[in-house]
Amino acid sequence: MAIPDYQSCMLPLLKFAADNTIHALPDAVAALAEQFHLTDEEKNELLPSGTQAVIANRIGWARTYLKKAGLLADPQRGYFQITERGQSLLKKAPASLNTKDLRQFSEFTEFENKSNHKGGQETAGEDAGLYYNTPEEALEYGYQKLSENLADDLLETILQCTPAFFERIVVDLLVRMGYGGSFTEAARVVGRSGDEGIDGIIKEDKLGLDAIYIQAKRWEAAVGRPEIQKFAGALLGQKANKGVFITTSVFSREAREYAESVDRKIVLIDGRSLARLMIEYNAGISTVRTYEIKRIDSDYFEE
Repeated sequence: MAIPDYQSCMLPLLKFAADNTIHALPDAVAALAEQFHLTDEEKNELLPSGTQAVIANRIGWARTYLKKAGLLADPQRGYFQITERGQSLLKKAPASLNTKDLRQFSEFTEFENKSNHKGGQETAGEDAGLYYNTPEEALEYGYQKLSENLADDLLETILQCTPAFFERIVVDLLVRMGYGGSFTEAARVVGRSGDEGIDGIIKEDKLGLDAIYIQAKRWEAAVGRPEIQKFAGALLGQKANKGVFITTSVFSREAREYAESVDRKIVLIDGRSLARLMIEYNAGISTVRTYEIKRIDSDYFEE
């Protein structure tokens, strides 16, 4: 089955705690993952940030909401236990449990109001998915969506640039990634179109211990195997072992297979990868707003 959303984890988690025992969250995650018949792949699926398993995040937020409703309590740090209110609710044998049900408890509605959830009203369409995601998921998936839109806008902008300016973009990105020494040094070699399919040479590191040969194509059509063969031949002619082929379009399957088959290291960077790298290294973009996600530092409270 698919990984349950955090609201679907509420009732199973409350039932898990029904034995009045003090439980640790990892134990609950392991037990509920088995109860939900999750595969190993689903158990290990991570949030987009890669910082936490999705199922652990969702069960963790289910625990938080049950605590806010007074159905669970923290007898000691890092552990939880069912309350009398929680036991009373289970005696009513509810078929399910969600945030709408939790609003019968004043503590939870107060928590929602403080969290500025605007009454927790459900929304339809695409936004409905955010309602069933945990706050981290909603934030991370929202960030992912913004990044995808930004990547699209970047590619559209790059395609409107001149070939010379595209070469400047390539230089700037590579320098930001740690190649080429400085922008001035890199700019002297990249952009000087050479023969046999090489646009320039750039230092692999600031000391210039090795060189990387560059080919940059501001294309809309797919780059095929013949172009990669030509580039590989140029590397061979220069007795070079490393090359980077950058395009604003895509590479055909045959082109990628050929790049992987040659004994020289050829890295292919397509338009989407180029845009993502520009976003990661802040090339051609600016930060509009920054959010910090903070959590309690447990070591701080060790006595």
